[in-house]
Amino acid sequence: MRILRELQEMSQNDLAVATGIAQSTISAIENNRVRLGVDRAKVFAKALRCHPAVLVFPGWDVEHESAA
Repeated sequence: MRILRELQEMSQNDLAVATGIAQSTISAIENNRVRLGVDRAKVFAKALRCHPAVLVFPGWDVEHESAA
């Protein structure tokens, strides 16, 4: 999430304003202290203009991992 946010030149505060999610929560998610979760992923995805799966499965390697 941090990479997408920074590529769009958004601060954590900018993302907090866009999502209504506290900056401290965004920091905790980006530093793996709090789990993102599907519901939050949907909110962040809308603000970051990406599909929620990009946030939920950031390291997914389609060629080497099975979906089942």
